[in-house]
Amino acid sequence: MQEDLIKEIKGKIVGGVFALTTRTLILQIISFIATFILTIILSPSIFGIFFVVSAVISFLSYFSDVGLAASLIQKKEDPTRQELVSVFTLQQLIVGSLVLLAIIFSPNFGKFYSLNSDGIFLLRALLISFFLSSLKTIPSILLERKLEFSLLVIPQILETFVFYLTTIVLALLGYGIFSFAWGSIARGVVGLVTIYVISPWKLSIGIDMGSLKKLLSFGLPFQMNSLLALVKDDLMTIFLGKILPFSQMGYIGWAKKWSEAPLRLIMDSIIRVTFPAFSRMQGDKKLLSKAISKSFFFLSFFIFPTTALLIIYIKPMIYLIPKYLKWEPALVPFYLYSFAAVLAAFSSPIVNALNAIGKIKKTLILMILWTLLTWILVPYLTLMYGYYGAPFAAFAISFTVIIPIFMIRKYIYIPILTSILKPIVSTCFMVVPILLILSFGINLLSIGTSLILGIIVYSVSAWLMMKNELLPYFPKFIRNVSRNPDPFNPT
Repeated sequence: MQEDLIKEIKGKIVGGVFALTTRTLILQIISFIATFILTIILSPSIFGIFFVVSAVISFLSYFSDVGLAASLIQKKEDPTRQELVSVFTLQQLIVGSLVLLAIIFSPNFGKFYSLNSDGIFLLRALLISFFLSSLKTIPSILLERKLEFSLLVIPQILETFVFYLTTIVLALLGYGIFSFAWGSIARGVVGLVTIYVISPWKLSIGIDMGSLKKLLSFGLPFQMNSLLALVKDDLMTIFLGKILPFSQMGYIGWAKKWSEAPLRLIMDSIIRVTFPAFSRMQGDKKLLSKAISKSFFFLSFFIFPTTALLIIYIKPMIYLIPKYLKWEPALVPFYLYSFAAVLAAFSSPIVNALNAIGKIKKTLILMILWTLLTWILVPYLTLMYGYYGAPFAAFAISFTVIIPIFMIRKYIYIPILTSILKPIVSTCFMVVPILLILSFGINLLSIGTSLILGIIVYSVSAWLMMKNELLPYFPKFIRNVSRNPDPFNPT
């Protein structure tokens, strides 16, 4: 691999992570404030319905492109116009058929879950939003292949802002479940228009079987992984929605959302960048090993302290915030999901790396294992312990992270302990003064004081212990900011 190409990829990785992390930070702020408002206005039952119906849409989305989008991103050569048109056409045929069938059978779905007409309307609204989202695939792929994540974040931010603004306004006006429905449609329209303004692509219809055959050789095994993830997660949510009350599904959804907030803030950004980046590095194992190790380090650097802060402060905030006590039953699931989420953060880069070097069958084995464990443990533990069952199962399954670690070491050596040890120590230093201050009493003053002190302690200890790891990235980060002070305008 040529030296200038390596430098270009490194620069785009840092720029991509910067753009996506900036995007995610903004999205998390919007999401945090909006969810906080909505959880005060709306009941756990409404959240439970939205959680289950959203899982149905996720279920359908996994069948939407049979892995062709991933094939276009992973392939070494630039995709041809013929390949892009073929992928777009096949995807729209699949998505259109799924949406039409789902709308036709939506009354049956409503009967199965005892939903009224409002719940059925929500399902149909999410189906429309799903169809609009499918039209964005090709423009998004073209940006992602170029690692132009600073452009890719723009529609995502606008979508989230419009969704939550519409939902909150309608919820305040008393529209209940309709708030989520109209918010979803508004999100779909805004996202579609924005992506075509940013990344224009001339719509065309046509299928070239030769092009599809080549793409499917990688796409089908990749999509099988996605299908198993679907069965493991979203289909399980649909199953739980049938055997548990919607209020308890609301508790599970609330716990998962907040426990996975650090992952959404940091991990998603790194993972989104690393798959196309690792794919470009697949011919240089030494460089790839270093990149994976750095991914582990930065995941640890951000996820350990943010998860620790969430675990410490979630319970005091429930008791201090008016009308928030109704979420107290979700605390135990939150703690269990938080632990599982931290370990999941470290399996994801490994799975990405295995996919990037073409070991798709290895990741397929992992997904089969995780799916089987989920469908064995979750139903059994749910019958035994009610809505605590799913988080207990997630907690137990998270320990299998050791398996992908052994898998990747057959191909690439990764110094995992070296990458994560210093962030763990710094997080422990941060936790001690926070718990000490809170032990004298919990109120807004003690929470604010302990939080500020904890952040200072973590920052100082991180600088003292990890200066050598962080300093090389500051010039690239500053260059990104100075060259691009507006993260949504890359020019």
